[in-house]
Amino acid sequence: MPIEQMKDVIDYGIIGLLIFLSFITFAYTVERFLYYRSIDLHAYNHKLSLEIDLSKRLPTIASIGSNAPYIGLLGTVLAIILTFYIIGDQQDTINPGEIMKHLALALKATAAGLFVAIPATVLYNALLSKVDTLLAQWEILQDSHT
Repeated sequence: MPIEQMKDVIDYGIIGLLIFLSFITFAYTVERFLYYRSIDLHAYNHKLSLEIDLSKRLPTIASIGSNAPYIGLLGTVLAIILTFYIIGDQQDTINPGEIMKHLALALKATAAGLFVAIPATVLYNALLSKVDTLLAQWEILQDSHT
């Protein structure tokens, strides 16, 4: 496989995966907020069943938030390995500017990973806070019925 094709596979594969994960995060977050707005706390007799329903999809958002930087870092490492391969292949005509350009472009995968991870972590924490609030409201309802 030619080097340019390998570079494209690394770039588009990693960046594409991170874009896909950001869409999952966004979709799950919107679904959860809409669900939390429409939930009927009176319909639950057991706290555990309420907790199960409230926490659906939250582990996925948390996993995306915690793993996206590693996926970005993987893309950066692979791109740097490819850059070193290019350097080794062109020993007699090394252009420092070209090498710096390749290394700078390699870092975009890490930036993309952080760009996905930071909002995912913030959204996860916001959803978790909403879950805690809804559980507290359910407990108040239960105490008022006894």
